[in-house]
Amino acid sequence: MKKNNGHIPRGRHITDYASAAMEQMEFYCAARPGSPSAVRRPRLFFRSELWIALLGPSVEEGIVGIGPTVAAALRAFDTQYLAGVRPPREAIKSRRSFRSASMSAA
Repeated sequence: MKKNNGHIPRGRHITDYASAAMEQMEFYCAARPGSPSAVRRPRLFFRSELWIALLGPSVEEGIVGIGPTVAAALRAFDTQYLAGVRPPREAIKSRRSFRSASMSAA
């Protein structure tokens, strides 16, 4: 039997890496069951030392979270997802100002 000097064969390393990432995602989602990550389950990718959580067809068209760890990418994804659901504060303020102005003009 040939020794591998502690090196994991390339195919096995990728599988272990993916399994570890999925475990981290499961842990994150179990701790935050109502989060967008837990509900929508974005896909995870690892590119250029960063984790990417993606929901949608592409980074350009989907909702994306990027971070140095799986948890950081999922937190960023949750933030981006919720930012798309909630209107920006400026839009809320301008609507209130518009309503106030239109009510006082009546």
